[in-house]
Amino acid sequence: MSIVGRVHSVQSLGTVDGPGIRFVVFLQGCNLRCKCCHNPDTWDMNGGKECTAEEIAEKASRYKEYFGSEGGITLSGGEPLLQADFAREIFRLCHEKGINTCLDTSGCIMNDPVKALLGETDRVLLDIKYTDYELYRENVGCSMAKPLEFLGYLNEKKIPVTLRQVIIPTLNDSEENIGRLREIAESNLCVEKTELLAFRKICQTKYDEMQIPFPFAHLPTPTSETMDKLNKLL
Repeated sequence: MSIVGRVHSVQSLGTVDGPGIRFVVFLQGCNLRCKCCHNPDTWDMNGGKECTAEEIAEKASRYKEYFGSEGGITLSGGEPLLQADFAREIFRLCHEKGINTCLDTSGCIMNDPVKALLGETDRVLLDIKYTDYELYRENVGCSMAKPLEFLGYLNEKKIPVTLRQVIIPTLNDSEENIGRLREIAESNLCVEKTELLAFRKICQTKYDEMQIPFPFAHLPTPTSETMDKLNKLL
């Protein structure tokens, strides 16, 4: 029987969602309310459109010739862990077609369906949004313990990980934060790379269209000098 899930959108040839060229699927639904979220239109679990895992895997296979040795499919969101069975079936079918699989997640859920999904996952892009427990509670909506537990499981299973953090001025653009992020990376051998991403406000139009306030509208984008400095520290 086909497994059905809800999909927000797809990007056929993504270049920033994992190694190489990726077929990126943004799944619908998110249990967090990150104040820097770029995709508030993915929050609603009842939004998007219904698709079968077979439909997604078949669409991904059409771009296989572009993937090369590094590319493949990436499931993002929203939060793909909320549709773990659907995501696992997509990855299983993609593996049958010889397609590399990558999961872009906040790491906020750990249960048996998620573990089964990770069994079909070649790489995880894990967001460590802050390195401070209070900032996590205030600006994400879950405990920092959740992604750290998730990372510990990835380390145990030796699943390759790229850590990612959006740099937000006044909140996590400090040397202390970068030092703690580096410690997290160095204490988990599965982490192969850490990426710092500059906070942007191009999502403001989405918030305006949805008639909801963008919580971080008042914060600036980090300068290129700040990003260079933090990357050097990393």
